[in-house]
Amino acid sequence: MAEQSTFDSESFLRSLTRRPGVYRMLDGDSNVLYVGKARNLRSRVTSYFRASGLATKTMALMSKVHDIQVTATASETEALLLEQTLIKADRPMYNVLFRDDKSYPYICLTEHPFPRLTLHRGTKRHVGRYFGPYPSAGAVRESIQVLQKLFQLRSCEDGFFKNRSRPCLQHQIGRCSGPCVGRVERNDYAADVGLAQMFLEGRSRAVLQELRQRMESASKEREFEQAARYRDQILQLRRIQENQYVHGQSGDVDVFALTQEAAYSCVQGLFIRGGRIIGQRTWYPKNVLETAPSALLSSFVSQYYLASEGRVIPQLVLTSIPLDDAELVASVLGERSGRKVSIRSKVRAQRARWLEMASDNAALSLTSYVAERRNVFSRFVDLQDLLELEDMPKRLECFDISHTSGEATVASCVVFDTNGPLKSDYRRFNIEGVTAGDDYGAMEQALRRRYRRLKEGEAVLPDILVIDGGEGQLGKAAGVLSELQVEEIALIGIAKGPDRKAGLEKILLFGHGELAVTPTSGSMHLLQHIRDEAHRFAITGHRGRRAKNRRRSALDGITGIGPKRKRELMAHFGSLATIKGASSEEIAKVPGISQKLADHIYGALHAA
Repeated sequence: MAEQSTFDSESFLRSLTRRPGVYRMLDGDSNVLYVGKARNLRSRVTSYFRASGLATKTMALMSKVHDIQVTATASETEALLLEQTLIKADRPMYNVLFRDDKSYPYICLTEHPFPRLTLHRGTKRHVGRYFGPYPSAGAVRESIQVLQKLFQLRSCEDGFFKNRSRPCLQHQIGRCSGPCVGRVERNDYAADVGLAQMFLEGRSRAVLQELRQRMESASKEREFEQAARYRDQILQLRRIQENQYVHGQSGDVDVFALTQEAAYSCVQGLFIRGGRIIGQRTWYPKNVLETAPSALLSSFVSQYYLASEGRVIPQLVLTSIPLDDAELVASVLGERSGRKVSIRSKVRAQRARWLEMASDNAALSLTSYVAERRNVFSRFVDLQDLLELEDMPKRLECFDISHTSGEATVASCVVFDTNGPLKSDYRRFNIEGVTAGDDYGAMEQALRRRYRRLKEGEAVLPDILVIDGGEGQLGKAAGVLSELQVEEIALIGIAKGPDRKAGLEKILLFGHGELAVTPTSGSMHLLQHIRDEAHRFAITGHRGRRAKNRRRSALDGITGIGPKRKRELMAHFGSLATIKGASSEEIAKVPGISQKLADHIYGALHAA
């Protein structure tokens, strides 16, 4: 505790208020280490300065504390809200952090004579009806597939829809009724859209009733083929309901189950809307201070709903264990949503089965997660033995280059620690100013850009640097590290073996030549894993950059044509070829295009 000498805890605690509020613990550089809330600030903060009884990791935290800032609030509710705001802003290393910054996806039913179903993420700019949010893009795609099978609604872009002359594959496999070529009347399509909306709103029973009435009506009118279609829809809808456990249950419910093993924690979320399971997600929050399970899950649930904008709060939240401050969290969620919210852990019947399902899946996910990390750790130990290192390596970085005949060259840097891939530290580098196809030059540029940041304190030095390449690439990498005066890094190259077969690679240690590595050893598997991950990450970046380049059209270089006018032109004509074949008078008919601008567009597209 010697490091605390600069912080006078006794005088600080004597003057501390007993009101509710939030406290922030800071280190010597004013970085926030921990944010917490308290019903009684003096009582809570004093507990950190007990002479004995503190957990080892809490003592480690307190050894770094040089200052504590407090903010008194009028109530516990205000303290909880302020705590979540500060955690989101400061991302303290000792807090349980909910790392989920992605915007959640929706299903959008567009405004159109024949509306389309589409996945939407981000600002709701387009006119239409939005359903969600859903827990993941996979859940949205699964729901869209269900809706296509049941109601045969289109999912194609409007430009594609406008220019069809014959039905597409979706119509042939029974997932679209073919409105683009007049295979379905507008009124009939609108009726199917209405049923899809009811289904998305959770009114499955009403959908079933409507389909039964249609089937009976078609049967009386002796339209047996149509009646058979309704019958098939009813059977499929019932099958979907059975698979999603909706026997007599309704309403919106979120279920969270926590399970722990050793130093690892797993939270499994199950999301029910209108009595129908729409998806699930798994998180592995870091429990740095070994927080008790009830407090950990309480912190997670609070952050999940309060630290994210636009989060839908259901009327009922189920948790596998009682939360420390369930009443307080429920009260805050109720104020946020404008209706009563209940948080419960003791339930019966179907809700108990949902909790059991979430708990079982959390246990399975954590078992797999822990096994993977233990396996990775053992591979690090094996790599230490292979390289005869005194200390076990803690961090590996691997670089790879990807391009297509020199086009859109991208370098990747992936990072592994003893827990496996550290994706938050992954980086990509768009390579510029290098001769097309010059992999050596591309690797030099990527390494120089990466490790120059060491001088500025923006990068962490790895223990081992892995290069996907042979002696030539290894020599270039060594040259860059020497130039930047980056030392004490083991430099390994992975040269492809005969026919590029896995297990036949040559492992080269700079300055020592080829290493004798058993193909089935843990060290070989670790090096193959990080090499393959670098390769995947580089290819993904290269394909994205290449696709972006190729999406550029002749319209992009025309003065006066921005994104909006480009969209209008493509929506009106359907393709660039059609625009090129149009006269300036026809181009001028597009909304927002004057005759003068149309003449300019025509001239630009037909310039020699």
